[in-house]
Amino acid sequence: MALLELHDVHSYYGRVHVLKGIRLTVEEGEIVTLIGSNGAGKTTTLRTLSGLVQAREGKIIFAGTDITRRKADEIVRLGLAHVPEGRRIFTTLTVEENLILGRYLWARDTRELQKRLAEVYDLFPRLKERRHQLGGSLSGGEQQMLAIGRALMAEPKLLALDEPSMGLAPMLVRQIFQIIEEVSRRGVAILLVEQNARRALELAHRAYVLDVGRIVLEGKAADLARDPRVQAAYLGGTPV
Repeated sequence: MALLELHDVHSYYGRVHVLKGIRLTVEEGEIVTLIGSNGAGKTTTLRTLSGLVQAREGKIIFAGTDITRRKADEIVRLGLAHVPEGRRIFTTLTVEENLILGRYLWARDTRELQKRLAEVYDLFPRLKERRHQLGGSLSGGEQQMLAIGRALMAEPKLLALDEPSMGLAPMLVRQIFQIIEEVSRRGVAILLVEQNARRALELAHRAYVLDVGRIVLEGKAADLARDPRVQAAYLGGTPV
């Protein structure tokens, strides 16, 4: 059984039918990317699996548990953390206060909290240097690190990332992708939505192409990167 399974999932915003029978899986420790044009339903997929949007039809199984009707906080407790598009950090709180909020669902166990902080600071030395600074004073890249670090405080089995490179300079994009790779090496599965399809396909093990709420292609990321249809639509017509 895969770590995450979406079976014929349908989601709506009001009367607008956004996801139209999504099927996908993520295995333990795997990096899977979901690519598609704007409005294809990528963000809605992540919001649906993390409980921010309720699926009207279909089933979502995570770590052997049906989470289709679970609340967002229950899903986080089970080990699925979501880093939304736009980072959504608390700009008037310090870096460390933002990170501590990543443990808000758990009783204040000081020893466990300090352990999680140490692990996040090991992954993000820059956050440790700036732990007493306000979140709003950080650069865009640092804010993205903070958003990922806050999600990792929940000790997730799977991390859902929505457009982590958006608005970042190329050098910072490389750094963020190196961090994602390191998180994966530490045993966390990744479901990645990313505007930079070329880089996402280089990083991922497998990929799905979403078009108008439906999965239209799937397979090994390297194979899809060579697919002429993917190249024409998302990679500028040239192979990765």
